[in-house]
Amino acid sequence: MAPWLPKGLVPAVLWGLSLFLSLPDPIWLQPSPPPQSSPPPQPHPCHTCRGLVDSFNKGLERTIRDNFGGGNTAWEEEKLSKYKDSETRLVEVLEGVCSKSDFECHRLLELSEELVESWWFHKQQEAPDLFQWLCSDSLKLCCPAGTFGPSCLPCPGGTERPCGGYGQCEGEGTRGGSGQCDCQAGYGGEACGQCGLGYFEAERNASHLVCSACFGPCARCSGPEESNCLQCKKGWALHHLKCVDIDECGTEGANCGADQFCVNTEGSYECRDCAKACLGCMGAGPGRCKKCSPGYQQVGSKCLDVDECETEVCPGENEQCENTEGGYRCICAEGYKQMEGICVKEQIPGAFLILTYLTPETARRWRSGSHPHSNYVKTKMQRDEATFPGLYGKQVAELGSQSRQGMRLIHSRRASSQR
Repeated sequence: MAPWLPKGLVPAVLWGLSLFLSLPDPIWLQPSPPPQSSPPPQPHPCHTCRGLVDSFNKGLERTIRDNFGGGNTAWEEEKLSKYKDSETRLVEVLEGVCSKSDFECHRLLELSEELVESWWFHKQQEAPDLFQWLCSDSLKLCCPAGTFGPSCLPCPGGTERPCGGYGQCEGEGTRGGSGQCDCQAGYGGEACGQCGLGYFEAERNASHLVCSACFGPCARCSGPEESNCLQCKKGWALHHLKCVDIDECGTEGANCGADQFCVNTEGSYECRDCAKACLGCMGAGPGRCKKCSPGYQQVGSKCLDVDECETEVCPGENEQCENTEGGYRCICAEGYKQMEGICVKEQIPGAFLILTYLTPETARRWRSGSHPHSNYVKTKMQRDEATFPGLYGKQVAELGSQSRQGMRLIHSRRASSQR
């Protein structure tokens, strides 16, 4: 059976709209998926184990506080001695150890639950430190402070002050890491026991080191003054204990492209593009060219644009030349537009044709709004004016909307457009 179609324009439009809305959303109407974010880095197993033990200890405090809070002291002591190491208390603590969203904690607890039960019932007296017994000795996930790696080796600088107290030992306290020191700004060396590049020893004793910054371009120095430099940073040269800038542009130390020029900066240099008029240059602007680019010519000391439109360069009918920087382009003359590679005369809009037939009486009625077609003509003029700016201020006056000559011209144009 053929689908039922409503009669009339408005019912048909409403019926079509309801049919469209009943279809599945097209791909351009469907919401775009949220941007994919990279997963957060997984914590080291040692850190997970430490968090589990910390939460376990807080659970012990909570269960004692919640279950015994005053009253008959003798009765509490008797009950507490039974509850303190009971399985009931252990279950209550373990139920709150991991948050619901902490997957790594739940996974570790599942792997170590039997060990935790063993410690709870049999090992508490001889190993009261659960973290040391579980995370370091049993699971071998952690190391003592100041040590790192599978064998828990001492960090550089010793276990008491790893990295001299001026840096971080990579992997400290875990069974991973390289043990290398990541020193604070101004410090360097294997154990951060020296001053880094651009710093000098302002103070030192057996346990203390203070490193202060050298003067700007100094890489090594004996003090903070400009004249205390012993070695300069890259791009500077030592001269009478002072660092002076090296002009890479003047010493051929720069490496710029063929269409670039060098600009010296403090401690370095920049490569900047030559002007469009230049084929190679020695500086900025068209007056520093080595040669002129095509479309430019030497005029005095500068490369200036050649006006190609001074000669006949646009052979097409109804075309005219427009000069551009370093070249030119051919465009259609006024009153013509580009169609399929040729310039053709623009068509006069329909509303303009209507205006040319107005008699003085009709024009008066149209201006007052009493003519039955005045709204249509006004709307058509607004659309035409957007496409042909100034049309009704220029061409109507030229043709004369009430003259017989204008009417004859419109008749002829209409006839030509209908052929």
